[in-house]
Amino acid sequence: MTDRETALRISWHDSAWIPVLNPGNILDYFSDRSNPFYDRTCNNEVVKMQRLSLEQLNSMTGLEYILLHVQEPILYVVRKQLRHSATQATPLADYYIIAGVVYQAPDLCSVINSRLLNATHYLQTAFEEALSFSRYHPSKGYWWEFKEKRLETKVKKKEKKKEEPGSYFQMQRVDMLLEELSRKFPPKFISPPVPPPPEKSSADEVKLEIKQEKEESGGGGGGAAAVQKKTVSASESIKPPPEKKPKLLR
Repeated sequence: MTDRETALRISWHDSAWIPVLNPGNILDYFSDRSNPFYDRTCNNEVVKMQRLSLEQLNSMTGLEYILLHVQEPILYVVRKQLRHSATQATPLADYYIIAGVVYQAPDLCSVINSRLLNATHYLQTAFEEALSFSRYHPSKGYWWEFKEKRLETKVKKKEKKKEEPGSYFQMQRVDMLLEELSRKFPPKFISPPVPPPPEKSSADEVKLEIKQEKEESGGGGGGAAAVQKKTVSASESIKPPPEKKPKLLR
């Protein structure tokens, strides 16, 4: 790679100068010693050392930098040229400064070379693709066989591919969001229906009445006897039906 190609791939800027750039100090900004595009053997450096005006460059011969174009506040074009006389100068290179960043403008040869390389690359790719569709057989000759079916199968395979799971940060972030939502909007649980109370049988009702009478009697002897009689009568009232005996045939 030549020095010219290397210069087209680099840029330079100084953050301290960018907010105060204007047409009056743009050449001072460009002549910074850390700028790789600036040649310190130029006439601008001599004028700067002797504290002369830039108009003195017209009366000198040799390498110099001039401000060629200004489009405030973002674009400045600086030209590097070789001056032969007050009215004759040969351009060597142009540099454009966009938002404080200095780039070297490509020359016509570099632009044409880049465009030709791109066109050649795409043409070569097209010929290789066309060659992959051609077929030949001694009995049939040449014919085209396009891979439409293969392309369709490839597209289907890509669609069937599973999506990659999220990263650890994404999964952790989702868990945090779900937890926060569950706190703000807690889930509502539906309680199961309460079963109805079981129906009380007639025997249970009789026993409850007997207990209530026992409490009212105050625990006396006569009361106890009466309670026993009532329990006996209640148990007699709930006797099972008599069993049927089989009749003997004569």
